[in-house]
Amino acid sequence: MTKLKALIFDVDGTLAETERDAHLVAFNETFAAHELGWDWSVKLYGDLLAVTGGKERMKFYAKQYHPSDPPLTDQYIAELHKEKTARYQEIIIKNPIPLRPGVRRIIEEARAEGIRLAISTTTSPKNVSSLLENSLAPDAMSWFEVVAAGDIVEAKKPASDIYDYALKELKLKPEECLAFEDSGNGIRSALGANIPTIITINDYTAHEDFTGAKLVLNNLGEPDQAFTVLAGDAGDAKYVDMAMLHKMI
Repeated sequence: MTKLKALIFDVDGTLAETERDAHLVAFNETFAAHELGWDWSVKLYGDLLAVTGGKERMKFYAKQYHPSDPPLTDQYIAELHKEKTARYQEIIIKNPIPLRPGVRRIIEEARAEGIRLAISTTTSPKNVSSLLENSLAPDAMSWFEVVAAGDIVEAKKPASDIYDYALKELKLKPEECLAFEDSGNGIRSALGANIPTIITINDYTAHEDFTGAKLVLNNLGEPDQAFTVLAGDAGDAKYVDMAMLHKMI
């Protein structure tokens, strides 16, 4: 019988609802500061999330929505993204975004059991540290043995590269891990690395295809806040805990 040894978490939308309340705000503030005439609505941003990576998202938007404008150089896109990242961090520090239901509890239960923790995300390492340090704990970065983030691999989700990297650094087999994701791109990435995956949807991803997920939930739940099962079999469980996760391997 395979033993569960590590939990690997996506960040944006999985640990916390950061996309609408922090990333989108930071993008629009940056665009306004540079007088680009860009203003991403909540709905448009949801569509743009199909493109993973902030720099890639801006390039796609410029090409698709402003094809007649002079193309932006890679250097300028990188500068915009650097400024956007700084603005995101300011937002997170001033108004920490709460973790989604069950996230803190699962992480603390895993640590208590000696289950290893890792991050696998397309967002930048600085964004990861800002969220973890302000929404989880000041020393939370040290809780995660591997932080696979940003441009550490060439191909971003839905490619499996970021999960392949995490597995290599953990020195574990896919079947010894569980991944937590919130999006179609995320699950394709995790399953591409053959890692069993639990999905917690959000408003941006509820309509996406999660074929192959162990479970699709509205959130991880709490003892006083039961989750809703959207796909898969959670048995009699009302919230995700480590006992439940061990049975899923």
